[in-house]
Amino acid sequence: MPEGTRIAAVDAVPERGSYLFSVEDAFTNEREAILVPCEDEPGVEAWLNNCPHEDQRFDRGDGAAMRDGEIICPKHGSLFDACEGDCGNGPAAGSSLRPVEVAVADGDVFLVDDGYTYLKDGGLDDDEGPSSTSHLSF
Repeated sequence: MPEGTRIAAVDAVPERGSYLFSVEDAFTNEREAILVPCEDEPGVEAWLNNCPHEDQRFDRGDGAAMRDGEIICPKHGSLFDACEGDCGNGPAAGSSLRPVEVAVADGDVFLVDDGYTYLKDGGLDDDEGPSSTSHLSF
């Protein structure tokens, strides 16, 4: 069993999409990350949930757009290899996604990156909606 925090079952990662989770970096910055399917072993890879060309989220809560093993930037259409993180087209050409190290054991994905601490499933803005103590109703 890897030394790390369990994120999810490998089966929870969609075949054409992503699994969104949140982490904290060594400077206590909260970040979003995604697990995506990859043809190479161990079958998934994890990346920070941002295009390196512009601060654009790939997964906004409903999965990252993917095609033929590539993550599609929703703003400019640049394509990033899901296994390697490299981009060869569009405005982000020549850049690479920022990796988050994971390991797979017994069908589960574990966060094993010393630079990040697992916070929760889902994105940073995922909550149960605004809370209010107001007595007004509409």
